[in-house]
Amino acid sequence: MNVDEIKSVAVIGSGLMGYGIGLQFAMGGYEVRMTDLSEDRLSAALSNIHTTLGTLKELGLVDEETACKVPGFIHKTTSLQDATEDVDFVVEAVFEDLSLKQQVFADLDRYSPERTVLASNTSSFMPSQLAPSTNRSDRVVVANWWNPPYLLPLVEVVRGPDTSDETIGTVTGLFTNLGKHPVVLQKESLGFIGNRLQFALLREAIAVVEQGIATAEDVDVVVKNSFGRRLSVAGPFEVFDIAGWDTIRAIIDQLFPVIDTSTGTPTLIKEMVDKGDLGLKTNKGFYSWTSETASDLRLRIGEALAAIERLSRGH
Repeated sequence: MNVDEIKSVAVIGSGLMGYGIGLQFAMGGYEVRMTDLSEDRLSAALSNIHTTLGTLKELGLVDEETACKVPGFIHKTTSLQDATEDVDFVVEAVFEDLSLKQQVFADLDRYSPERTVLASNTSSFMPSQLAPSTNRSDRVVVANWWNPPYLLPLVEVVRGPDTSDETIGTVTGLFTNLGKHPVVLQKESLGFIGNRLQFALLREAIAVVEQGIATAEDVDVVVKNSFGRRLSVAGPFEVFDIAGWDTIRAIIDQLFPVIDTSTGTPTLIKEMVDKGDLGLKTNKGFYSWTSETASDLRLRIGEALAAIERLSRGH
């Protein structure tokens, strides 16, 4: 299917990622059909969309006219069949359970037109685990959006063994039209690219705390005030090309032997989870949280991401 022929998009699941992805497509002028198991969930999603549009307007990322028009592009239904009949593109964003996703893909294959590409927003599973539930393995991909999808431009596109070049071209073209930055993985890989990098950093951050080298607060201070700032404008290979690989090799020889390489869940994290210290959801993780401090953190992250987005647009 040619990317210019895509006019309508079905979003399956209206949770945190689902409503955000639906909002992004609606802001791009696409007809969005959002479906979930209950009217309550869909109503909550539409409420979140209105709230988010207000926030984006305050941050200078959408104008008044766009904020007023976008909700009109979004239609809700509890019927998967109604959402996907004659639709041009599908994004699945249901709970991260493989058997559930396989059943959803089987249903999508039954209801959707033969031409339609089926994309999963999963961060855990591969196209080769989903495509066998369909009769269109050439039109099944993983499209992993990052949260929040309306502020983070990356979409990791993972092709399966049977995914066609035409499908990849359609998907990347569609996301590019939305103003996203699609990156196509050359082969299936658990964790894709972003999570492999992110969790490598997390493993070492936890090791630094467990070994008594620094507190969690100090680790965060170091990241926020050094390479964290740089990473929003230059990736590791760009940065180390500047430094020179002879210098980097010398550091690698000294540092790699002491970097953590454990493969299990760290003891510190096991103990926290066992105690019920789960982070914001329980008001305690590495930090103690109140509704005010949690709101301040979210606002700080949102404002920083919005500032970077405005800079990327040349505003």
